[in-house]
Amino acid sequence: MAFILIVEDEVAIGELVAIHARIAGHKASILHNGNEVMGFIEKTRPDLIVLDVMLPGQDGFSLMPQIAPTGIPVIFLTAKDRLDDRILGLKLGADDYVVKPFAVTELAMRIETVLRRCKANAKTFALGSLEVNFDERAVTLDGLAVELTAREFELLKILIDNRNIALSRDKLLELAWGFDYMGETRTVDVHIQRLRKKLNMESIIKTVYKLGYRLEAPR
Repeated sequence: MAFILIVEDEVAIGELVAIHARIAGHKASILHNGNEVMGFIEKTRPDLIVLDVMLPGQDGFSLMPQIAPTGIPVIFLTAKDRLDDRILGLKLGADDYVVKPFAVTELAMRIETVLRRCKANAKTFALGSLEVNFDERAVTLDGLAVELTAREFELLKILIDNRNIALSRDKLLELAWGFDYMGETRTVDVHIQRLRKKLNMESIIKTVYKLGYRLEAPR
């Protein structure tokens, strides 16, 4: 599940994109004015932005240099179909460029493709004073290194990759220990308690009653 921001001044189009995003299991919010975008993303940190070019207030091309440093992927959705406009949009840092009129199923596919690519390329995660570097398999809290076992790190990565999604103990066993692990689900509980203690995540790694666990964090 991802959080998608749709910036579109045509209400019907914005609602159509949002409906299909929600059908795919994502959350979606809609803005209609370019001047609202930067304040919104600073507070909510969406996973992806579907951005019109011709907007009231700041237009999409003007917004792109401000959005790019955040690392949030952007798909332009616009009636500006000239080749020069497409090239400009991609040069500004957009991940894709879709021209109106469009097939909503194609846009949905492009959204999923960008989300998968960005997830695969993610190298770090930060939440408050916690920082995780996946390439280096390094974790710091308040600027100090925290030693995790290989299994603890793998479990943490799985929770981060699936943040805000409830995962059963059996699913966590499958993902972190492998299909052939024959141990009991109590093993998951023990490792979760260790992560909570080491990383001060008692209020972040939530217990889901009679199911498993969920890491709550902005996406």
